[in-house]
Amino acid sequence: MKLLSYQSKETDSCRIGCMVGDKIVDLQEAYRRMIISKSEKDTLTAIAQEFPSEPGRFFSTGERLIEKAIEAHNYILTSNSNIEEFSYNREEVTLGTPVPSPSKIICVGKNYADHVVEMQSEIPDYPVLFAKFTNALIGPEDSIEKSSSTEKLDYEVELTIVIGKEASKVKKENALDYIAGYTIGNDISARDLQKRTPQWLQGKTLDRTTPIGPWVVTADEIEDPSNLSIKSYVNGEERQSSNTSHLIYNIPFLIEFISDLITLNPGDIIMTGTPDGVGFAMNPPQFLKGGDVVELEIEKIGTMRNNVIES
Repeated sequence: MKLLSYQSKETDSCRIGCMVGDKIVDLQEAYRRMIISKSEKDTLTAIAQEFPSEPGRFFSTGERLIEKAIEAHNYILTSNSNIEEFSYNREEVTLGTPVPSPSKIICVGKNYADHVVEMQSEIPDYPVLFAKFTNALIGPEDSIEKSSSTEKLDYEVELTIVIGKEASKVKKENALDYIAGYTIGNDISARDLQKRTPQWLQGKTLDRTTPIGPWVVTADEIEDPSNLSIKSYVNGEERQSSNTSHLIYNIPFLIEFISDLITLNPGDIIMTGTPDGVGFAMNPPQFLKGGDVVELEIEKIGTMRNNVIES
């Protein structure tokens, strides 16, 4: 199932939805209709408490709501429910950041060997971790804002994990059980700011620079996240092309490593690293500027396309 955040002309804020064919379906309403079909009590207050419509609350609740969402999704696929009454055409809505308020955004650097080489660095003995903050997050249709503070803004396509339940001291053999789903992230990096100190943070979390989306594909649809094609394009030109099988530290290892240090909560995001082909390593370097279009693509998830604007 593809879980997404959407806003229509009829809604004041983003709501949790899912894709059914080419339609965007309101999941709270799908759940309500499923409850009615079972002749169970139906009150608006009870449904709102049991199945919140706000995407941040939805993902922070974790696997319990994911399971209910899958049940509601399956109900509308197999019932005679008229989804036209609670769905939208794609052009009628704007997609928001699918997980807008994670408690943690943990990023992994130097996690593809070819990228380590192109950055003239060395394979790390341990995963390189750094953080972003929610000020950086934008939706899959929003514009990436190039701040006047940087002249070296770069793109990085990354498979991004959404945590589904509290994870502490998790073993890698069980790690995939803690994942709610997968999405695409662009770890936009201001290389000049990133490299002027040993710590990367200032170049990694500028306001409104990190698109996530277009949706979260639930973990039941991606059994093996370690074998997915991953690509990026700038203005239609292919820049990055690799496979998640080339991760130095794969996803089960990362969850074991990170959860040994930090308790992960439902809705937390882990960005797993980028392959080679970034603008910084080109000859000459090619950095993003206003008017550029960045398109990211990951197998079994989809495509995300963002414009770059000068801010």
